Amino acid sequence: MTLDIRNLTYEQVAKVIDHSLLRPELTQADVTAGCALAARYHVATVCVKPCHVELAARLLEGSDVLVSTVVGFPHGGSTTASKVFEAREAIAHGARELDMVINIGELLSGNDDYVRADIQAVVEAAHAAGARVKVILENAYLTDEQKVTACRLAEQAGADWVKTSTGFAPSGATIADLKLMRASVGPAVQVKAAGGVRTLDALLDVIEAGCTRSGATATAAILDDFMARKKALA
Repeated sequence: MTLDIRNLTYEQVAKVIDHSLLRPELTQADVTAGCALAARYHVATVCVKPCHVELAARLLEGSDVLVSTVVGFPHGGSTTASKVFEAREAIAHGARELDMVINIGELLSGNDDYVRADIQAVVEAAHAAGARVKVILENAYLTDEQKVTACRLAEQAGADWVKTSTGFAPSGATIADLKLMRASVGPAVQVKAAGGVRTLDALLDVIEAGCTRSGATATAAILDDFMARKKALA
């Protein structure tokens, strides 16, 4: 059942969105246009590749849109030291939120201590600088039991969010996964959807499932639809 938009403000919906600018072929011009769109629509963050953090921070200075970026993206297989370096460099260049990928292979190997320590190292580096961390589980490769384990390890490591996917795996967010993730962490940990949220109804569905954030590339279409529906109800 989709949420009734009569009970939602524009800001409540817009601030769920991390406008995603992560495709490998995006140019500086694409990023510049994407940041302008994000500022115009007042979303929560623009999520850019690490090489574009400094550009995005400069473009969004003075706006209400934060810069986020990715760490260990998209496969999670970087060493912990590399992930920590990425995190610190991104924060130094203006990122305020980091979306890090867990070490998927180590999780599948049952090496929980490694996975927890990998996340914790990034979280500690981020929190020391006032930034927050979303931990990408990449659910396409996990059983439900492994998803629950990953959520609990992320929570133990101090993560601020657990996130479904990178958007580059065979599948993205599902309502069933979001509900499972929401039930697997305490109230201090938020949930982010990513992959496949391309319409207003889809965004409302993930909010209803317990998400406080969602990645999106169809940001303008989603928020234009929201404004049109609100106007029609007025």
